[in-house]
Amino acid sequence: MKQDKNEIRWDKLLKIRTTGRDDSKADQYRYPYEPTPYSVLERLANSGLIRKNNTLIDYGCGKGRVDYFMAYQTKCKSIGIEYDERIYEKAMTNKETAVSSNKVIIELANAEKFEVLESVDKIYFFNPFSVEILQKVIAQILDSYYENIRTIQLFFYYPSDEYISYLMTVDELMYYDEIDCRDLFDRNDSRERIMIFEIM
Repeated sequence: MKQDKNEIRWDKLLKIRTTGRDDSKADQYRYPYEPTPYSVLERLANSGLIRKNNTLIDYGCGKGRVDYFMAYQTKCKSIGIEYDERIYEKAMTNKETAVSSNKVIIELANAEKFEVLESVDKIYFFNPFSVEILQKVIAQILDSYYENIRTIQLFFYYPSDEYISYLMTVDELMYYDEIDCRDLFDRNDSRERIMIFEIM
């Protein structure tokens, strides 16, 4: 109940509508829209790892919750990538009213084909797609890294075992840290964390 009130409070404050799950275009490669809980985003924002001078990509941004929240809380620039046209339209409707809309860009694109801008140095994932697509996305991120060498941090909320197994095999990725989120929920779920990897 406390969690639900927090969800409504933040949506209202940010002047957006992002609650609810949407399975309409989900398949074995692209997973349903389910927003990251605001309590998790508060913890990420309070970590100090994302700041005003950073540019964040949110893969599978859905209605834009991560983008609008992080732009508001940390003053970073944020780029949301969404492939589902119907959900993208909802993110764009949110852009019309969001308090942080001037710092947010929402792109209708397939993640595996999206060219990562040279300014991007923070990347967020909440299990938006299969490992097969993740591999292609990581390849795009590495292409961008080699075109403009910089430190890039990747944040994986509620990571699956498949994601972790794959990420541990990528030579350029180094495990950096994790943000424990288990205490935010009633269940003691070991996946309630944000795993952070770094390319440097």
